[in-house]
Amino acid sequence: MTKEGHGLSRRDLLCAGSAAATGLLWAGLPELGARVDAQGGRKPLAIDVHAHLFPERYLDLVQGFGKTDTGTQRDRKAGIAPGEMPARFALMDAARVDMQILSVSPQVPHFEHKGNAVTAAKMANDMLADAAHRWPTRFRFFAALPMPHVDEALKEMERAFGLGAVGVGLSTVVLDRSIADASFIPVYEEMNRRATVLFLHPAGNAIFSKLIADYHLTWMIGAPAEDSVAALHLIQQGIPTKFPNLKIINSHLGGALPVLLKRLDSITTWEYPPMPERPSLALRRMYYDTVDYGDVPALHASIAAFGLDKMVLGSDFPYETGELYTLSANYIRQAGLQPDDTAAILGGNAEKMLRLS
Repeated sequence: MTKEGHGLSRRDLLCAGSAAATGLLWAGLPELGARVDAQGGRKPLAIDVHAHLFPERYLDLVQGFGKTDTGTQRDRKAGIAPGEMPARFALMDAARVDMQILSVSPQVPHFEHKGNAVTAAKMANDMLADAAHRWPTRFRFFAALPMPHVDEALKEMERAFGLGAVGVGLSTVVLDRSIADASFIPVYEEMNRRATVLFLHPAGNAIFSKLIADYHLTWMIGAPAEDSVAALHLIQQGIPTKFPNLKIINSHLGGALPVLLKRLDSITTWEYPPMPERPSLALRRMYYDTVDYGDVPALHASIAAFGLDKMVLGSDFPYETGELYTLSANYIRQAGLQPDDTAAILGGNAEKMLRLS
């Protein structure tokens, strides 16, 4: 269970009533310890940090508020309809995955209309929390926030943590604004105060390029491009340095970043001299999930670039399902790593980061 840091934020008094009302709901959930192996030793859980929950009711709501791309999430058996959860658990068992950290990304409740954003965020968090309470050994969740509305986002963050959130899930952009926009600093301050986790997921916007969108490359190329650009926006604004207690997870092994460290360090000296620190150093302050469709060389490149302790298991369920879901965990087991290193990526790093034990 995520425990808050010490000290009061400037919005704590506004949110205290919500925390008191919702905090009791989380109190009954069990803390999760490691499994015990055949020799009686401690075996970390396998924790999938990149897994989606898409109930039809939520997709209907955000579509009614103007989302035009919910077809990408529909009919993937990633909701709570009868039969969907048993099928999900069977898939997790086949892959030897103990737990998923759920999010509604990329259908995050980011709307210009404040009321719509708040309504969608509350529905998302209520549904995510319900799943975590109904199946407490299988799920935790990342809170959805009603961005870009900062005051409302802070209030909903407080409420969601009272419901049991173990972190926050945002998209790599907020509508058409950078994830590192200066107006969002209070949200980063509060996440840092809580020493919590921020999970970033592509928005599926083709990084605003017709050369990507018009050629059916939004998710093939656009998504890892979003991952790369968002991480660099955060670095340019000094977010990883200013907020050292915040653990940021970038999706898809960091996109193109593992093979760009030397280029970034060199070119930033003349293209963007105000860079707060060398990109290679700042990137090593963040975490990276392993979603990459079983690409072992790419996994090794990310480990070499960022460090094994920064890698966490991700599947991208339900887009990786069936044999692909099993592969999402097994390719790490088959990557030629030492057993302790494999266990760290599969769950040990996430268990520590999310403070689940």
